[in-house]
Amino acid sequence: MAATSLPEIHASVDTGHSGRWRKMLAFAGPAYLVSVGYMDPGNWVTDLEGGARFGYRLLWVLVLSNLMAILLQTLSARLGIVAGRDLAQACRETYPKPVVMALWVLCEIAIAACDLAEVLGAAIALNLLFHLPLLAGVLLTALDTLLMLLFTRLGIRVMESIVLSLIFTIAACFAIELFLAKPALGAMAAGLAPRLSGETLYVAIAILGATVMPHNLYLHSALAQTRRIGDSQAERKVACRYNLIDSLLALNGALFVNAAILALSAAVFFPRHIVVTELQQAHVLLSPLLGATFASVLFAIALLCSGQSSTLTGTMAGQIVMEGFLNIRMRPWLRRLMTRTMAIIPAAIAVWWSGERGSYQLILLSQVILSLQLPFAVIPLVHFTNDRKRMGEFANPVWVKVLAWLTAALVLVLNGWLTYMAIRVWFTGGGRYAGLFEAGAVVGIALIGGLLVWVTIEPWLPQHLRHGRAAALLPEGVAAELPVPQYRRILLPLDHSRYDRNAISHGAALAKVYGARLYLLHVEEDVTSQLYGAMASTAEVQAGRDYLAGIVAELQARGIEVESAVRYSRNPRGEIVAYAREVLPDLIVMSGHGHKAFKDIIFGTTINALRHELPVPLLIVREPVG
Repeated sequence: MAATSLPEIHASVDTGHSGRWRKMLAFAGPAYLVSVGYMDPGNWVTDLEGGARFGYRLLWVLVLSNLMAILLQTLSARLGIVAGRDLAQACRETYPKPVVMALWVLCEIAIAACDLAEVLGAAIALNLLFHLPLLAGVLLTALDTLLMLLFTRLGIRVMESIVLSLIFTIAACFAIELFLAKPALGAMAAGLAPRLSGETLYVAIAILGATVMPHNLYLHSALAQTRRIGDSQAERKVACRYNLIDSLLALNGALFVNAAILALSAAVFFPRHIVVTELQQAHVLLSPLLGATFASVLFAIALLCSGQSSTLTGTMAGQIVMEGFLNIRMRPWLRRLMTRTMAIIPAAIAVWWSGERGSYQLILLSQVILSLQLPFAVIPLVHFTNDRKRMGEFANPVWVKVLAWLTAALVLVLNGWLTYMAIRVWFTGGGRYAGLFEAGAVVGIALIGGLLVWVTIEPWLPQHLRHGRAAALLPEGVAAELPVPQYRRILLPLDHSRYDRNAISHGAALAKVYGARLYLLHVEEDVTSQLYGAMASTAEVQAGRDYLAGIVAELQARGIEVESAVRYSRNPRGEIVAYAREVLPDLIVMSGHGHKAFKDIIFGTTINALRHELPVPLLIVREPVG
């Protein structure tokens, strides 16, 4: 069986309730975590920019983006529910390794761009509320890694509740702001009519990138699997239906927040010809223009809630992408720190170099980057959910295929237009470096375009060109043909603690079954042992020898062959590795102490080191609970 997506919370929520409302509440949650990404600080910048420059003219872009988001997020959830794979896992199992690596790099860039907006948004909110310097706020956001260590250990339902409370806070703040701004309803209705020009294109694409974010497609396909769903077709149909309801409610709530921000900007700034170039500027101007002193405070509170809620889902998306594409499991705190570092460096440089205006433009640029990466998530998702071999009767019907491909085509056309305009600007302002820009643009477009074409036509390529990874699930009959392992030498490192009992019982049971010889190793770490080695003679050393001798005698009385060894070192890990290379075990059995949070960072190093240094199967046993 393949590794599950988000294993620590996989299938952790029971959905076997009889009542309709209780079942709906059981399925409610994944889409709300996803919807946070649709109202992060990046959305604020694009919505404020659009409203201040063009009034209500870009409201239709928000509505269209929301419809596209509902369609794509529904397909993402269906992939997770029906195929039991998240989007990154499906890509790894379908495409050749070079394509998988390229898609992973692009997705990491998108996640870093999203995190960049969160970093700057949170820093700006701290500046507005507590007058913390912007650069200090950017550096302070690195500490939210510690916050993630706490939240990820509370369970998915607690995380969903926390995020939902933050969403309600954001929505309430903007509902009050909108009431104070009194937007023109007629002009808002006129803004729903599609209109696009070269002048509005950049902001329109940024709104699209901020609304339909690529990493959310990876995230939703994993979060849908946090619900415990049966294997029958009927149970999957029920899960798909309730996930659709969850997506409709959550994403339309996100649409309200985005539309409120754009309408607020259009009502307050556009009539006065105020071009918003900083989030701080919007904050300062809201109170005098709306006639309410608390308007700017509400704006800052909502911004802080937006940045912090986006932090939670961004971390989970990064974990899913890395594990899915590379099949590498990294500790969440380390993954979060890496992602945040990638965002903090450009943010700190932008703030130091050009101040608040530079941070605003950097957030806007980050949303365009998200939009440019979007086709590389959308096209594989459409292919996978169209595939009847993968999805069975849940494969997309014809009308969904048409809508999905129209969505992908629209994204491609708008991105192509934006790319052309950006390159033309770079060439014009390149001066004597225009030739370098041209060469870089040609190479970049060729590589990105080639990858996009390959991903698009992959299902119709000859089989020898499509060789992906082995399927995650073993076909029927394969399990019976697998080789049976033979254990002749089993190594048990012991640390003279209560946890040894569980490891010894597992090792003894395996030795009985396979007729194996047990090798017991104890490493003395006290200062006397480090200085005098085998000649050390203290009460602690003698107690360790007696402890080991007693275990050997008991096991031998049960008919098990046993050898024991005592080593003396300040480096138990190195002694275990050295002893293993002497006896050449077929299996190592160790007790896991079950350290949590920071203890795991301090104490959980020996097992990981053995995994990397010894090419031997490692059985980690835990003390039974209860």
